[in-house]
Order: sequence, then C-alpha cells, then structure tokens
Amino acid sequence: MQPIDFQELACRECAQACDLGFDFSMAFQPIVDVSTKTVFAKEALVRGTNGEGAGEVFKHVTEDNRYRFDQSCRVKAIKLAAELGITSYLCINFLPNAVYKPELCIRTTLAAAKNYDFDPRKIIFEFTENERIIDHDHLINIVNHYQQLGFTTAIDDFGSGYNGLGLLSDVKVDISKIDMQLVRDIDQDTTKQKIVQHTVNLLNDLGQRIIAEGIETEAEYRTLRAMGITLFQGFLFAKPSFEAVPDIYWPED
Repeated sequence: MQPIDFQELACRECAQACDLGFDFSMAFQPIVDVSTKTVFAKEALVRGTNGEGAGEVFKHVTEDNRYRFDQSCRVKAIKLAAELGITSYLCINFLPNAVYKPELCIRTTLAAAKNYDFDPRKIIFEFTENERIIDHDHLINIVNHYQQLGFTTAIDDFGSGYNGLGLLSDVKVDISKIDMQLVRDIDQDTTKQKIVQHTVNLLNDLGQRIIAEGIETEAEYRTLRAMGITLFQGFLFAKPSFEAVPDIYWPED
C-alpha cells in the first residue's frame, strides 16, 4: 500500500479551505505609482462572500483554523487575481503566527501559482505590525526564506502596532507601508509631517521602497508627494472592489 503523505494531504485541504466552517472571498485595491501613472500592485483584502468587511470574516478565525485560513487566503487571492487578469504585483497579507515551518507552508502558495498560471515572482507577502509577533527569530526565518524563493516582502501598517523601529534592524523587508494613522490629515499636522519625513529618509537609507497607505484627500497626497513618495494606496485613488479590479483616479500633477 502506498504510504500516506500527510503533508501533501494538508496542502490539499488548505487549498480547498477544508474544515474552516465558513467561506470568504477577496476585494482588490490598487497601489499606484504616480511617477509613471501605472499600477504597481493590487492588494487582496479579505471579504465575506457577500462583500462583508474583513472584521466579519475574522470573527470566525480561531487558533484551531488560523493555519488553514492563512493558506486559503493565499489560494483565493492567487486564483481570483489570475481570473481577473492581474499582471501587476499581488499583495497578500499573511499571519506570521500561522506559519509553523516556512519551507513547508509555502508549498500551497507555489502550487496555486502554478495551477492558476500566476507568476510567483509577482507576489508580495505583507505582514502587519498589528499582529503581535511571539517569536521574532521565526519571523526573520519566514521573511528570509520567502526572499530566497524570489518573493517580495513588506511590513504593513508601519508606524503602528507592537514592534516599532526595532523591527527594522531585525527583519530585512523590501517594502514598508506607512500606516494611515500617520498620514491622516498630515497636511494640517506639522508633527506628523516631521515624523513621516524622517521615516521616509530612514527607509530610503535602508534601501526600502515606501508605500503611503490610507490616502483619502488631495491635500494628504500632495504633502506626501512633496516628501518624495511615489507609491500610494487609498480611497483617493480607488476603493477596494469586490472580486473585481476598480477604476483609478489620477490626481493632477
């Protein structure tokens, strides 16, 4: 009798969202490069099957199904991106605490990319500062392994959450996304302007790309653009579209 490959079985279960007990889908929001007026990436955002917000979905995520949920998010994002003909980078949020062994847990992602003919080199893995990282060495191992495989890595919500500046010295990511709390009404707040300008200078010195997220007004955009930022995400440019690619608003130069 052929021996059972339990890891292979687990990968199939994750790909099919087995035993989650609930279903979900994705919306997509573009990240634009205003210097070239092109779409740099599209972020896959968890939604309920009827378009409910991420909060409604995460009510069903527990310690018991966190791993399967994390894996299923990756598969759904890649599948939908391929079906929508997305050729830009694809940003996928992952839960570091759900990755027990990166070299095994990435197998489902690679299989999905191959199955749906999506270039894995176009995947950006984001982790958020808002999830408390229990084991920093484990996070470093995940990021290093993903980069070795050719994936781009990013810190989401930089400037908020648990880890702060200390994270930058340990985890060598490719991109940092400046949190919306720092950019909200930045045109009216000189303290935020100084904090963000120094953050931009620091990230530039570290060789990282910078995305300003949560941009809602032209005044916020112009203040940040004057600091040298070229990659932006927010309602000003496009709201997330459920299982679709939204149209983009381009501010005048």
